[in-house]
Amino acid sequence: MMSVSNLDEHDARTLINGAAAHADDIGVPMCIAITDAGGNLIAFRRMDGGKVTSITVAIDKAFTAAGAKKATHEYGAASQPGAPAFGIGSAIGGRLMVVGGGLPVTANGEVVGGIGISSGSPDQDLAVAQAGLDAWQPN
Repeated sequence: MMSVSNLDEHDARTLINGAAAHADDIGVPMCIAITDAGGNLIAFRRMDGGKVTSITVAIDKAFTAAGAKKATHEYGAASQPGAPAFGIGSAIGGRLMVVGGGLPVTANGEVVGGIGISSGSPDQDLAVAQAGLDAWQPN
């Protein structure tokens, strides 16, 4: 039997609050999604002004980061023509994200969830996701 660690609602809110604070600092309202280790949505926030089209993108970035156990921007480079993962962005019904803004959430070297951010540029989304991680401390 295996034991699996996951984020809980309190963890998710802490991640969202840290991400939202940085989004406020840079003046870009974001969509922020938190998933458990299996990529299932735990919590979501669409800040006032966050793009409607970014709702699904943020959720899918968190899904990808948790499920694949790697940052979405890492898939970006690997999915270009001629690269080893070319075309992977169409996998899983198009849910696999290859744009920056999705990061795995880890505790004790284990992926326990994912954070996905969308509405800014890929660099802004990534910075906001990192701010969410920086605000969270595993128990």
